[in-house]
Amino acid sequence: MSKKAAPRRVADSEARAFGRSIRVSPRKLNLVAESIRGKTAEKALAELEFSPRRIAREVKRVLESAIANAENNHQLDVDQLVVSEAFVGKSLIMKRFNPRARGRVGKIVKPFSNLTIIVREKSETEAKERA
Repeated sequence: MSKKAAPRRVADSEARAFGRSIRVSPRKLNLVAESIRGKTAEKALAELEFSPRRIAREVKRVLESAIANAENNHQLDVDQLVVSEAFVGKSLIMKRFNPRARGRVGKIVKPFSNLTIIVREKSETEAKERA
């Protein structure tokens, strides 16, 4: 007697990957996530490869994980994948302080973020419309 299987959170033609506790502020991470939304998986990987931002390496790892999930777990065609969603959420915030003059404190916040990437397989009609 085991638990019932949880329903899928995404559609049958989609796959998802989640990056937890990435050490960057959500605002900075969202700039990189925004740059890959709506692009094909191949173009998104190329853009992240040559991005000057430090966090692009982490985003690339999560995107590669989503592509691998699509291929291995859901048997989707890798050549037809599009980044349908890439969104960022807040995670924990480490709080530190620096002693300052006259007994005051300089507050330092070190935010972490969560990243979710959902890739979707383009249907045949969508592929024809774009061509």
